[in-house]
Amino acid sequence: MLTLKQIRDDLKDIRYYYSRKEAFEQGFRVIGSNDIVGKAKRYNTVMQSAPTRLYDIYVGLYARNLTQEALSVELCYTPEYIQILNKRLLLYLQKTLSGERT
Repeated sequence: MLTLKQIRDDLKDIRYYYSRKEAFEQGFRVIGSNDIVGKAKRYNTVMQSAPTRLYDIYVGLYARNLTQEALSVELCYTPEYIQILNKRLLLYLQKTLSGERT
């Protein structure tokens, strides 16, 4: 089973990848692909079946690289509620990526 720390670390990598996607793609043409692409695809595939709010949190925080505060303003949620949803997202990913049914 993946630990929450491992998932947080993966999400940090995914966030960084998406924040620098153009630069990565230029590097891929010269050097070749990086492992982050597979990791992002794996998480994205899991998120395709996620509950709608968790999907929205994932896209906002990790694919669009928004802060929790910026996302809370955009979604008209409190920052505390974004934290709660992010924790639910982590637990959802842990359960789903570990092969358990949600």
